[in-house]
Amino acid sequence: MSIQQLEFIEKCTGDNPTHSIIWLHGLGADGHDFEAIVPELNLPANSAFRFIFPHAPFQPITVNKNQVMRGWYDIRSTDIDRQEDFEGIHDSTIAIMNLIEAEIERGIAAENIVLAGFSQGGVIALNTGLRYHSKLAGIMALSTYLPSHDAFPENAHDENRQTPIFMAHGKLDEVISYQIAEKSHQKLISMGYPVQWHAYHIGHGVGPEELDDISQWLQQVLN
Repeated sequence: MSIQQLEFIEKCTGDNPTHSIIWLHGLGADGHDFEAIVPELNLPANSAFRFIFPHAPFQPITVNKNQVMRGWYDIRSTDIDRQEDFEGIHDSTIAIMNLIEAEIERGIAAENIVLAGFSQGGVIALNTGLRYHSKLAGIMALSTYLPSHDAFPENAHDENRQTPIFMAHGKLDEVISYQIAEKSHQKLISMGYPVQWHAYHIGHGVGPEELDDISQWLQQVLN
């Protein structure tokens, strides 16, 4: 699978954006999934932000009886951190790196770019951000986990060793267990990454309290 050129939705909060947020959706959704969240973030009205919501490609998903849907990589087992689709994760990582490069070419400095993702999209946001060769503003990982625990930090780049990471997870998550997310959190902490961890009494989704915390964190890293 080669998905190095992605279609995306673009939403700007003002003219001449100075910062970009590349936000990846979860399995089976598309770029529209988080589009409506932009005004709810209450970002400063005197600043201009460009949101990029890419669409993952369509592909058969093994655990869903090979049903074709949008996905950043295949899910081969109900134990999502087993039998990982390393090739699919790699291809999506390259595709998101290409989006970062495109934003840089449009005049946005790498240090003013945030990578964000929910569920499967969060896996790719983490995997991409920790391996990118230039310092980013931040990495947001919602209801997700760090792929390739055993291999990490293979290919991790020192430029993003101190990049702020926002991780949030629902304690009642029925799709990606809280335990898997906490394992990822502890792995990153043990390696010295600056992770801001949030846990909520919700399932697999983004709640109002979480939205407030996301807004505060974004304003910190995009100031």
